[in-house]
Amino acid sequence: MPSGAIQLEMFNAVARITMARPEKHNAFDDVLIGELNEVFTRVSVDSGVRVVVLEGAGKSFSAGADLGWMQRMADYSETENLDDARVLAEMMRRLNEIPKPTIARVQGAAFGGGVGLVAACDIAVASERANFCLSETRLGLIPSVISPYVVEAIGARASRRYFQTAERFSAEVACDLGLVHEVVPEESLDGRIADLAAVLLDNGPAAMAASKDLIRRVSAGPIDAAMIDDTAQRIADIRATDEGREGLSAFLEKREAAWRTTPKG
Repeated sequence: MPSGAIQLEMFNAVARITMARPEKHNAFDDVLIGELNEVFTRVSVDSGVRVVVLEGAGKSFSAGADLGWMQRMADYSETENLDDARVLAEMMRRLNEIPKPTIARVQGAAFGGGVGLVAACDIAVASERANFCLSETRLGLIPSVISPYVVEAIGARASRRYFQTAERFSAEVACDLGLVHEVVPEESLDGRIADLAAVLLDNGPAAMAASKDLIRRVSAGPIDAAMIDDTAQRIADIRATDEGREGLSAFLEKREAAWRTTPKG
């Protein structure tokens, strides 16, 4: 990651990914998107990573698409535009499918694609001063590649409003919509993230990854014989794993499970 658009810090099984373009409000361009794709892949396969925190440097979480990058794209051919959009879509998919718990630390503005990043994380905690906007229609565009994650987070009804109005909304409204899970004072944001990381580190890593996959399967529906059989198979399979056996043994023996570790910050 030579350009420095992304910073990756590792501490006690927690990977902290920072979008480091504060002068551009962490807006996406082809370089940032490429580096996010790389780092999401890296933390996905690193067995030493058990929790991932995504954040933005400076005042903003992410302002969405960089205007300079968008101006360059205006001169692209249809094929070039499609290729470019697919890279962005792949970045969102990789974030959504990281097989570890992901936490969005939203300290400031999240606009456009920045809302997509928040929606693609498993847990989102926002500062009281954070604000949000699906701003694409103001530019004659649509929030297309982020839509699977945003619609899943806030539902079709709210999406029908905010995709079209492009109005700003507060952290409290984002919490009511389901885009973020908690809103805290700015000075409490890091402490709350650390608390959540500690809770997650107490849980079986493979079980959390399997839970994410289970959610994707169940939410796809319908609740039919195939789904019922699939859920039965999943619990039978995980009971037979080393982690499943260790968790049950630790509980019965009143001891800490082998995977547990305590974060120091």
